[in-house]
Amino acid sequence: MLENFGVINLWTYIIGVTVLTLIPGPNSIFVLTSSVKHGVKEGYKASFGVFLGDAALIFLAFIGVASLVRTSPLFFDVVKYAGAAYLLYLGGRILYTTLIKKEHHPVDDMPKATKDHIFRKALLLSLTNPKTIIFYVSFFVQFVNPDYPNTAVPFFILGSILETFSMIYLSVLIFSGATLSSMFKQRYGLAKLSNGCVGALFLAFGLKLALATS
Repeated sequence: MLENFGVINLWTYIIGVTVLTLIPGPNSIFVLTSSVKHGVKEGYKASFGVFLGDAALIFLAFIGVASLVRTSPLFFDVVKYAGAAYLLYLGGRILYTTLIKKEHHPVDDMPKATKDHIFRKALLLSLTNPKTIIFYVSFFVQFVNPDYPNTAVPFFILGSILETFSMIYLSVLIFSGATLSSMFKQRYGLAKLSNGCVGALFLAFGLKLALATS
């Protein structure tokens, strides 16, 4: 369908993107949590942070930064541990607010200062994973015709498809989260359990990233 633009095996790529998009990760969980706690508007702030972060990583993969990440252990470790530390910080903060700090309601556990910087936090979450940029270049290259004169074109097309699928999925999470918000406001225990699970998941993601080998 898009062979004239240097894209090959399009339907295989779409199936792969669909599966990858549906796999839970810190970005999608952060978007869902933001919409549960603060509504649709803040959920979309988080999703746009993820969107721009992924777009930046796709661009970096295209210009060859992925090779630097792969071949420079020091650079890889700096980015990896920065990302792990940020995930651990978010997880610890959520658990502290949920289990220790006294608040009026768990749904409001994220303080206003955090709410004001949801976009920035989502962007940092997306950018601080060195394995993602390596994955993008290794995944995209399988669907780019090596004989096509300008690889920027198929990279742009493949990246646009991935971002479109991601935004659709995140939109579903946002509106699902907004629906869950009203339920959590009426069920204190359920909201507290949900926040605790989210905090634990962020800690798990952080530990997984910190302990992962390059």
